[in-house]
Order: sequence, then structure tokens, then C-alpha cells
Amino acid sequence: MADGAQLSAAQRSKIRRLSQPKELSPDEEGGELNIVPFLDIVVNILIFVLATVAVTFTATIETTPPASPTGGVRADSKKEVLNLSVLITSEGHAIKTSSGNVAPGCKGAGPGIAIPRRGDGYDFDALNACAGSLKQASPEFGQETQVFLSANPGIDYQTLVSTIDAVRATSKGDPLFPDVNFQVAR
Repeated sequence: MADGAQLSAAQRSKIRRLSQPKELSPDEEGGELNIVPFLDIVVNILIFVLATVAVTFTATIETTPPASPTGGVRADSKKEVLNLSVLITSEGHAIKTSSGNVAPGCKGAGPGIAIPRRGDGYDFDALNACAGSLKQASPEFGQETQVFLSANPGIDYQTLVSTIDAVRATSKGDPLFPDVNFQVAR
């Protein structure tokens, strides 16, 4: 071409077409896909899920349904039963037996809270000792394994579990009332 020669429109168009980078189809690239945007979405979703999932742990306390202590009508229907019930209140533990309410200090029958709170907490050692003395009060009570437990609204879960532990066994590990039955406070 000469110095001053101009290119025709068709020639300029062909040069422009040939000088532009050629786009390759995925088949010509070797089949590679760009997965970076997909991974960005997956990571964002994963972070969102991990940040919003509440991890909870559940604990179970095994209980059995209440059973009749007499097992039906029997000839020895004069047999004395304890029927121990413990009510957890904000003032302490109220204890009731088939004979009536247990007096404060676990000394005989009478009104009031049998085991009052000690300072800021409940006196679980005194509750354990009281349950043991009530079970040993009569030889007929030795075979009883049930205790009925109820709590006023607002009693925390740890107090409930500690009360169960206190009435289930003595401090030496001997069983007291291992069958815990829950009642609704009236």
C-alpha cells in the first residue's frame, strides 16, 4: 500500500474483526467453568446459617408414672403408707405426707415450710435428711420408692434438679425415693 492510500470500509471492518480477541466457547476452553461466584454464594449462606442457628442442649430426667402403693384391694388394707409430696416454693420446701403437713425443721406434723431457705439458697442437705428420717419413721415406709414433686411458678430448673437429687438417695448413696413423679401445684 502506498503512503497516502486509504483503506476501504470493507477492509477496515475486516481488520477490526480480526484484531478483536476471539471469545472461546466452553468447549474450546477445555470445559472449565468459573465457580467463584457460586462459591461466594455458598460461603455467604453458610456464614448466615452458622450465625443464626441457636445451639441448644436438652437434658432428660427419667420419671415413671405414679403407681398405686397398695396394688388394689388387699386384706391388709390397714397398712400405713407415706405418700411423700414435696412442694418447692420461694420460701423453701413444703413437705406433705399421708398424715398431713410436716412442721418446720421436719419435726412432726404441723403447718408451714418444712425446710426453709438458708440465706440465698435452698437447704438441700436438710431436705435429704428430712426425707431419710420420714422414710425411717415406720418400717412400713421402707418399701416406698415414690415421691411426688411440684414447684411454684418461677422456680428455676437447677433448683428442681437439685431437689430431685436430694430426695432420690442419701448422702451415702442409699436409695430413698428414686421414683420421682411430677405434680401440678394447685
